[in-house]
Amino acid sequence: MSSFIRGTAVLMVAVFLSKLLGFVFRIQFMRIAGEEAVGIYMTAYPAFIFFLSLVQLGVPIAIAKVVAELHVKSQSVKIPAVMRTATVITILTTIVFVPASILFVPYLSGTLLGNLASSTTLYVGIAIVPIAAIGGLIRGYFQGITRIEETAWSQIIEQFFRIILITWLLPTVLVEGNTALNAAYAMGITFLAEALSLLYLLYKYSQQKKQHLTPQTNHSRYPFEPLLTIALPASGSRLFGTFTWFLEPIIFLRALSLSGITAVAATSLYGIISGVLIPLLLFPSFIPYALSVVLVPAVSGAVASQNSKKLKERIHLALRLSALTGTFAATVFFIHGQAIAESLFHVSNGGQYMTLLAPVFFFYYIQSPLYSILQATGDAKAGMMNSVYGGVAKLAVMFVLASQPGLQETGAVLAIGFGVLITSFLHIATLRKNKSTDTGFSAFVVPYAVFILTVIIRPIFLPIGHFSLTIECIITSIFLFVVLIFAGQLKVSDYSLFKNVIRNHR
Repeated sequence: MSSFIRGTAVLMVAVFLSKLLGFVFRIQFMRIAGEEAVGIYMTAYPAFIFFLSLVQLGVPIAIAKVVAELHVKSQSVKIPAVMRTATVITILTTIVFVPASILFVPYLSGTLLGNLASSTTLYVGIAIVPIAAIGGLIRGYFQGITRIEETAWSQIIEQFFRIILITWLLPTVLVEGNTALNAAYAMGITFLAEALSLLYLLYKYSQQKKQHLTPQTNHSRYPFEPLLTIALPASGSRLFGTFTWFLEPIIFLRALSLSGITAVAATSLYGIISGVLIPLLLFPSFIPYALSVVLVPAVSGAVASQNSKKLKERIHLALRLSALTGTFAATVFFIHGQAIAESLFHVSNGGQYMTLLAPVFFFYYIQSPLYSILQATGDAKAGMMNSVYGGVAKLAVMFVLASQPGLQETGAVLAIGFGVLITSFLHIATLRKNKSTDTGFSAFVVPYAVFILTVIIRPIFLPIGHFSLTIECIITSIFLFVVLIFAGQLKVSDYSLFKNVIRNHR
């Protein structure tokens, strides 16, 4: 099996395990610390990611590209020089942006978020930034030399220790009634887990680095310009994405405060939506993500060879399998989502919004393959702009709807779904313009119709609530599976076709 297929398989397993462990972490966190502490943590976390993006400035992406090029050209002796230059850039950005972030925290927590309780958690989050930035450099290096295993294991180690620490350490330091401090402790646990992950990366990097140290190794720094030429444009889209996420809790809390909801209640609600419902809905998304990793290079090959038949075949397979994943997820979460959220996370409020989000998040499952296919067919810029439009639309609609006294949190949930729809439909419309792909909205009509049909007739044929939650979910999945077969959406030929695509890349 080629390194490509091996790397893809490792990545798929790593993404699944990372999501699973992250899921367990959220369950433990919610059960131990409570809704308000989770809300404070989740309102601070987007700011931490935005500050990290400022410090990284796209350098890990540049490292991956430059290192890959040097590796292919058998110029690995220059790689240590690349890492030294990247480290200097990161140190400079850390010196500039970390103090600025610290000075910004009082205004962010007190004015923008309207909740001073989040300030301690934000300070702890900023302390993680330098550690995460160093880890990003090493991950970029391993991506460049196509060593996916190290990156995958570092993520698994981080999540594993977060679970251990949240389960056994947090209860010992928990302060009854002090949710602000408890949220800060949780962010401190993230700090420790990130540090342990970094230690593993440093150890693996030190082992790999010895291979590049020869008598001919150039100990001078690599030029800044080649790295920055790649890093700065790459950081633009990432910064915008993290900035819109940074704005989300701010707009959410401000809009709900205008509608009459207190800051504490709004913070708790945001924690449930972003820390419970969204991760629950996104848990099966590792499947379309892995599909995009495997099939998009195949799409690129079909484009390069100008093989129209193969191009259509592979694109349709990727999108149909992703749509089927979305159909199963949407159906199960629409019928059983509230019960799953309440059973796993012990939440007392907010679980009912699963019935609003589940039908919309069907389209989230096709976003990753759609965007990857746009990249493979030369429409990467259009795909990026579609994401920008979706993000801006979500924030605008969220402020308008959530600030209405009659809608409040329901309006915020509707806005999240609206953003998903806008981005997905724009991706489909962009791909539809490319006549060679022969792709349009019809590819998703039948799977979505099957979802609607199943949620209507499933309770009629077999009323819900007679069995345990696990058995109920299995029954729903089997029922949907049968309907998909009758609708012609599940075929034996799909397995053979997918196997052929994999075999062609060995």
